[in-house]
Amino acid sequence: MPFLKSISLNSEAEDDEGSSADFPFSIPAIRSLEQSGLDRHPKCTFLVGENGSGKSTLLEGIADRWGFDEQGGGRYRDLYARELWSELGPSLFLNRKTASKPMDGFFLRAESFFNFATLLDDLEKEEFTGDGYFNYGGKSLHHQSHGESFLTLFKMRFHGDGVYLLDEPEAALSPQRQLAFLVRMNDLIQDNSQFIIATHSPILLGYPDAQIYELDEDGMREITYEESQPYQITSRFITDRERILDYLFSDEE
Repeated sequence: MPFLKSISLNSEAEDDEGSSADFPFSIPAIRSLEQSGLDRHPKCTFLVGENGSGKSTLLEGIADRWGFDEQGGGRYRDLYARELWSELGPSLFLNRKTASKPMDGFFLRAESFFNFATLLDDLEKEEFTGDGYFNYGGKSLHHQSHGESFLTLFKMRFHGDGVYLLDEPEAALSPQRQLAFLVRMNDLIQDNSQFIIATHSPILLGYPDAQIYELDEDGMREITYEESQPYQITSRFITDRERILDYLFSDEE
């Protein structure tokens, strides 16, 4: 059974935060949550769509409502002791499984990962324990390449029995390391973990038995792997590269 069963938009909370014409409620995919909600897959749910479709906005709202820090990381905060940082967060209703709670969790924002790594360094300097990097490969994430630091995070910090919210984890990973990430993700799923991932990667989307939601101007709908835009564009480019490039570089409008 999933830790998080479904996600919906609380219209009453929305009225307190803003109207449907205001961001982020003006995003069609966000608006659609009020009608049908999003059923959370027990293993992995992917969010796909063009830039601006609402993938990161939705993921941030979920992370905020769950209690993660704005910069990302694994520290839970008391929802009653702090202000929510996402404009969407207060309007989301998370239907959680009540019988058990996740023992681990992490919110990854690729764009703020540098800040997270810096915060980790600052904590290590303040505590002087010498073991602050234990869960991160034994050394500063800044002393590893971007791709190495991401993979170190997935291998060393993610312990299982948890909920992991990842915004474009492929940003720093080569295709080969995306495959390594899939192996690690599968291990964690076998260890009672769940993932929600916003991605453009056709490699990550290939994870078996995952749920894929496409966000666009019409709202949000569940699609198959073969229907996803990352798969279709990549497949077409690989099989017909010369013709596509000729078309893109032609002077004809």
